[in-house]
Amino acid sequence: MIQPKKILIPFLLVVALFSLLAQAGMATTATFKVAAGEEVTRTLNLAVDDRVLVEFTVSGGQYGNTLHFFATYPNGTAKDFSLVSNHNQRFVADKDGECVLHFSNAGSSEDKYVSLDYEIQHYIFGMPQMLFLTIVIVIICIAAVAVFILMGKTH
Repeated sequence: MIQPKKILIPFLLVVALFSLLAQAGMATTATFKVAAGEEVTRTLNLAVDDRVLVEFTVSGGQYGNTLHFFATYPNGTAKDFSLVSNHNQRFVADKDGECVLHFSNAGSSEDKYVSLDYEIQHYIFGMPQMLFLTIVIVIICIAAVAVFILMGKTH
């Protein structure tokens, strides 16, 4: 019979390994108001090789559904997209840091609403995080079955 203490230590090591390797992939949907004459920012924390998808739609204006949008990337560059009502952008982070999304309603006298969707997909050793973790889980399961079979054999 296997003692519970012998099982507990490998189990805790596996849990610690997964907690170190697993960075949560982020997918977020948010709706927020950009008041007339103001600017709202959203910050995305990125790691190198993260794949990012940013989409948003502007609504709520009688005289137009546009906002001035620009983004500041972790490598220090900024890109101005001017007045947009819908935006869809994909990019790969080439440096650790923050990507700041700026939504400016400075030139308008009416409030606008932004529906923002973004997804950050983390990569480990050049492969998607979920695939990497699936491979690790399969290897651990195969090792556990092998240990179980070898412990059951009488010599």
